[in-house]
Amino acid sequence: MAELVPVQPFDMVVFGATGDLARRKILPALFHRWCDGQIPQTSRILAAAREEMSTPEFLERAREFINGSARKDAWDAFCKQVSYTAVDAAGVSPGWTELKAALAPEAGKVRIFYLALPPSIYGSVCAAIGAHGLNTPGSRIVLEKPIGHDFHSARSINEAVGAVFGEDAIFRIDHYLGKETVQNLLVLRFANMLFEPVWNAAGVDHVQITVAETLGAGTRAAYYDRAGALRDMVQNHLLQLLCLVAMEPPASLEGDAVRAEKLKVLRALRLVSPGAASASVVRGQYGPGVIGQDRVAGYGEEVGEATRTETFVALRADIDNWRWAGAPFYLRTGKRMAQRRSEIVIQFKPVPHDLIRADAGLLQPNRLVIRLQPDEGVKLMLMTKDPGPGGMRLRYVPLNLSYADAFAAGYPDAYERLLMAVVRGNLGLFMRRDEVESAWRWTDAVVAAWREAGLALHPYPAGTDGPPQALQLMARDGREWYDSHDR
Repeated sequence: MAELVPVQPFDMVVFGATGDLARRKILPALFHRWCDGQIPQTSRILAAAREEMSTPEFLERAREFINGSARKDAWDAFCKQVSYTAVDAAGVSPGWTELKAALAPEAGKVRIFYLALPPSIYGSVCAAIGAHGLNTPGSRIVLEKPIGHDFHSARSINEAVGAVFGEDAIFRIDHYLGKETVQNLLVLRFANMLFEPVWNAAGVDHVQITVAETLGAGTRAAYYDRAGALRDMVQNHLLQLLCLVAMEPPASLEGDAVRAEKLKVLRALRLVSPGAASASVVRGQYGPGVIGQDRVAGYGEEVGEATRTETFVALRADIDNWRWAGAPFYLRTGKRMAQRRSEIVIQFKPVPHDLIRADAGLLQPNRLVIRLQPDEGVKLMLMTKDPGPGGMRLRYVPLNLSYADAFAAGYPDAYERLLMAVVRGNLGLFMRRDEVESAWRWTDAVVAAWREAGLALHPYPAGTDGPPQALQLMARDGREWYDSHDR
């Protein structure tokens, strides 16, 4: 693993500190960076939430989400840097005065406000931060996705946050951008002469991006039923992956150079029209089924009522620029699917002339398969000769890079990487305002198109790969999904 370089001392205020996100992701990430020596001892974590409790009570709750093998002495040392304050983040609360007093002695330190809160109150929290004079020149704010539920709400939130914080101090976090394999996309493309000459419509037949979950709506049902798979996953995670695959080489890998190239891709995405919706978009919703050995309820049973919310969406996206014209991107995401996986498949075009006789075996196109989770890794699928006598026989085999095997020492997870990037002020791993709003413009057009076209909601049993109409989406183009169980 690369050398871990300590960051400068900082104060981080985590609003919504008693919520699942803070306890399951943010605090464990900070603890792991502490254990590896990246966080200086003079840094502080100030947890804030509405519930009245003491700091020891808060830490006792937080402890259950920390790796059980962690040494007690490391946890005890980390706890000395943590304090808890009861604050109504969106309202008038005496806790604001207490928080201001706690921050005052170290006003010159890097100060980070992490909003692990519903996006609907981002504006009011930022207004309170400004009203209490907590926004210093070294302050930064971290916003969790989704930023709004459509273009207009996203713009409203961005304007409210921007009234208090400059754009260079706003870190819109998408944990997919912190994954090692996602970051490795840039290295694969721009540090290897092997790929870049054919990384275009002349060499690539199409690209598939799949994010499949075995979980249902669960505790997020109230939010999810308002959002659906398109707004919850495609607008942010999948479009960010699409941008990294499709963007032009940036001038550097720093900050706005990368974000400017991603923005060009988003602006080149062809808007889905009502006339094209039925041929380019599939919506689905899971019903009762079996995952592993367990029977699971359908989505309607989980939310307690019949609903038209999609839990699965597959669609064709076309990028109207010189590099990608004619090479479509197929995006697919869903809940309660057969297996949990996130991956990108770049399928190259077939060889122009087949020299191998027909009975030697099926000649398949090369594919670059980038697995984001689980079992992070990269596979390059190649045709080879099956060893042995008896003539020419073909075999389709992978050149395989497994992160678990190649980097046995381990590496920081996505939140750990992103939190340290916030402290360093590295904006390249975060979304810019115009990126977010451009992604919403395209997503809103998809929603408007399927509503006008009266697009059906297709059922699929939990524990499957979605409705059969998703297979037909690609079959119409003479293509098929590259699924794990088909390899």
